[in-house]
Amino acid sequence: MFEALKRNLSEFKTFAMKGNVVDMAVGIVIGAAFGKIIDSLVKDIIMPPLGWLLGRVDFTNLYLTLPNYDGKIIKYPSLEAAQSAGAVTINYGIFINTLISFVIVAFAIFLLIKAINKLRANEVKEEAVTTKTCPYCYTEIDIRASKCPNCTSVL
Repeated sequence: MFEALKRNLSEFKTFAMKGNVVDMAVGIVIGAAFGKIIDSLVKDIIMPPLGWLLGRVDFTNLYLTLPNYDGKIIKYPSLEAAQSAGAVTINYGIFINTLISFVIVAFAIFLLIKAINKLRANEVKEEAVTTKTCPYCYTEIDIRASKCPNCTSVL
């Protein structure tokens, strides 16, 4: 039993120490921090001017109050007041903020992946130009060669 446990722990250690797992962990931590930055960007930079342009609307205070158990809808001055009073609310303003945050994060990830793919394409192109084909014997030779080492033709 202890041998099986020891073997499993050894396999787990090997798995956890692979580069892909460590890279993924670093990506998750950086992604969480990036998400907080985007959240602040949306809440503190983008939404205030947008709300001001739309008639001084504070998106975080856009909500609907559902009727209480007596069937009455009570109006509250803010979302915070409604929640502290125990009212059931549908917070569509917060949802709008979250949706805008998602679109910005998705677009940023799109740009990042596009840049990475472009770098990878450049690497592939650089690797592909290291050899050329001899026009006489059709063997692959170094791109710097001026004479084919196989058929001794001048290139």
